[in-house]
Parts: sequence; structure tokens; C-alpha cells
Amino acid sequence: MDWYDSIFELIDMRSFSNLWFWIALAVVWSTTSHWVLGVPFDMVQRARRQGGQAEADLEDITRVNVNRLLYIAHVSGLWLLAFGCFILTGLGMLGFFYGIEFAQALFLLGFPMSIVGMLSMRTARRIAMEEAQGEQLRKRLTRHRIVTQMIGTLAIFVTALWGMYQNLSIGVL
Repeated sequence: MDWYDSIFELIDMRSFSNLWFWIALAVVWSTTSHWVLGVPFDMVQRARRQGGQAEADLEDITRVNVNRLLYIAHVSGLWLLAFGCFILTGLGMLGFFYGIEFAQALFLLGFPMSIVGMLSMRTARRIAMEEAQGEQLRKRLTRHRIVTQMIGTLAIFVTALWGMYQNLSIGVL
């Protein structure tokens, strides 16, 4: 049974005391802040510095991703919203009402990401309505990234506080 204990020590369901959870949290927010509406942010910076073909590439890839997001929202947005609310409500109830730490961890990952998802839809709609190009497009994508980073910073802070509380309260028992 030694291998069994080793595996469950590596994949501990107590999320806040597990290094893998914190690595996943960092990767999720790092990736989310780099990919703005599906566009890597280095393309925005390259378009700002170089212009020309880099600017055209940024406008093209942004147009494709904005159209894709708006199409998904139009076709199945209400179902996705309902399913997302169902999952988040279930995780919130399991986590905070029934005290399941794994559900708390998933909720603390998923809820801020749902806010970023709604923000992405709003930004995509604005870009499509304004038919943003050039400086206006770069400014809109940069502003979206900054707000995403602020949400991520707050989410990491709240998750760290809740994780420390969980670890300290479990240690007292």
C-alpha cells in the first residue's frame, strides 16, 4: 500500500495545501492575461512598435476571434450562461455550504474566470460595433488586458487568503 499512499500524497484532494493547485492557479491567470480575446498580447506590442504587416495581422486575427466569440454567443450563449451558472452554483454550494475543499478551489478558479469571460464578450461586442482598427484596437485590447490582470490579482489574493484560512483552521483541529 506504500505506492497507494504516495499517489494520493501527490494528488492530494486538499487543494489549498497542494503545490499543484497553486501552480495551476498561476498558469491559468498567466495564460488568461497573455491571450486577450484569443490574441497573444505580444502581437499587440509588435503592432504598436512595427506597424505595417504586424498591424494588419493583429487586425485580422482580432477580427476572426471577435467574430468567433460573437457567433458562439449568438448561437449558444444562453445555454452556456445557464450551464456556467449551474456549475458555479453547484461548486459554491458544495464548497462553502458542505465544506468540500476541492469544490472551493474550483469555485475560486471558475468564478473570476467567468467574470473575465463576460468582460471578453463585452470587449468583443465593442470592437465589432466600433469596427476598431489601429490605435483604437490596440488601446481596447490593452485596456481589456489590464482589467483582466486586475481581476486575476484580486482573485489570487482572495484565493490565497481563503487557502491560508483553510490550512490554519485544519491545522488547529
